[in-house]
Amino acid sequence: MIGGMIAVVVGGAGLGAYALYGGASADDGTRSASTDQKPEVKTGPLSATEVTTTAKAFLTAWQSGKVTEAAAATDDSAAAKLLLTGYTKDARIKDVTLTPGTPAGDKVPFSVKATVSYKDTEKPLAYDSALTVVRRTSDGKPLVDWHSAVVHPDLKDGDKLVTGEAGTPPVKALDRDGGELTKKKYASLGPVLDGLREKYGKQAGGKAGIELRVERGKSAESDDLSDKTLLELSKGTPGTVKTTLDPALQAAAEKQVAKKARSSVAMVRPSTGEILAAANASPGFNTAFQGSLAPGSTMKVITASLLLEKNLASADKKHPCPKYFTYGHWKFQNDKKFEIKDGTFKASFARSCNTAFISQAPKLKDDDLTKQAQQVFGLGMNNWAIGVPSFDGAVPVQSAAQMGASLIGQGGVRMNPLNMASVSATVKSGTFRQPYLVSPDVDGRKLATASRTLSSGTLSQLRELMSYTADYGTAAEAMAGVGGDAGAKTGSAEVDGQKKPNGWFTAYRGDLAAAGVVQQGGHGGETAGPIVAALLKTGG
Repeated sequence: MIGGMIAVVVGGAGLGAYALYGGASADDGTRSASTDQKPEVKTGPLSATEVTTTAKAFLTAWQSGKVTEAAAATDDSAAAKLLLTGYTKDARIKDVTLTPGTPAGDKVPFSVKATVSYKDTEKPLAYDSALTVVRRTSDGKPLVDWHSAVVHPDLKDGDKLVTGEAGTPPVKALDRDGGELTKKKYASLGPVLDGLREKYGKQAGGKAGIELRVERGKSAESDDLSDKTLLELSKGTPGTVKTTLDPALQAAAEKQVAKKARSSVAMVRPSTGEILAAANASPGFNTAFQGSLAPGSTMKVITASLLLEKNLASADKKHPCPKYFTYGHWKFQNDKKFEIKDGTFKASFARSCNTAFISQAPKLKDDDLTKQAQQVFGLGMNNWAIGVPSFDGAVPVQSAAQMGASLIGQGGVRMNPLNMASVSATVKSGTFRQPYLVSPDVDGRKLATASRTLSSGTLSQLRELMSYTADYGTAAEAMAGVGGDAGAKTGSAEVDGQKKPNGWFTAYRGDLAAAGVVQQGGHGGETAGPIVAALLKTGG
């Protein structure tokens, strides 16, 4: 506890928490001795005393139910007052005890213990949070940097806490074999199960219970985040929703991502579009379905299909791969500045030569890559309906250097593992089939489609490129032992501020296709590759 802080229970002793510290109220400020002299504005780093005193003032006022005083100790008193008022009124949280931990610089962790009460039902609530102290620019006063996450770490700004009858009944989610899917069994499925409940709770035949939940505001909705249950006071009667997940593959995916921090993977069946597995090392956010990351050189699968169609490349014909190529006043280069002299396009693809692709940019229109992604691979049209929130990729129309960068999966291109697994699935099957987690037969929803397919000649060459890469190129080490009718592509995506790039890998084998990313992992063949290959072997 900071400075021997004494926890005060709301509605308890009746003594103001400030009195326990002998401190000033959050509204007190320093006034100058003379009205003719402007007060000195304090600047510079916060002292340890300023951090602890500000944290105490805020936590004690909140704990004592003095919402106005607590809000005044923040740098956004209006937003703070609204959420702290709702904490008691809407979330029905009482008997609040806040216990601060040891500060780390300007950040102060604290624990929360309270009771949630609704009608005749009560249940204890306990969680950890943290606050950060900042200095107000106008007068130098230290204040709590206000964000909704201070009140509860699962809150985004604009969200609120509500206790009452669940907005939707619970669901019992099943795998393809009829086994129950739970967060305890599959750590990655928390966001998926929340999404299934939101989408199918009312139509699956269940009855709502009583719960404390996060109701999302506009900001979180724009990120496709679902409402989240934090505490169940009384259980509802769940309805049943069957998914396409394969229990053995889901277990294998969970095991694989647990080995690599910040890793995510998704697997689909090319012949149907069924999602067989999806897992994330960080289970709080479903990067596999909702991530929006530059895919790096895995994007070259789409770009290669474009170049092959336009006769700007051919698998076994000579193709330029210089050390550098300048386009749009930007000098592009290959990894470690390698070059391939008198090599084929297949050799450039297998070794992931950037300049082999960007050298063709002058012959392309700005919207060619966008159209290819949409028309052939079903990406970037914001119309996937997989059964839970997802992002279906972005390939915006760009020009000059940004267009060149898009050809190698940088620039404005954004994807996630499900998108890139779908790319490999499209190559394998020859037709884009929108991935789905819940059969459209359940609710009659319409799945996204692509407007055209690749010619048999282009498709054959594209498969040859991926097969050669799996056997002899940058994917060979990871794909060793996978065997069968297989193809792959590696990728590394540079991200500003990261020491290491995000490692990507997409591949297929038989009627399985998968893709993975390891953020800040380095080369995809070494990081995401083993994860994807392990799933392909499991499914074989």
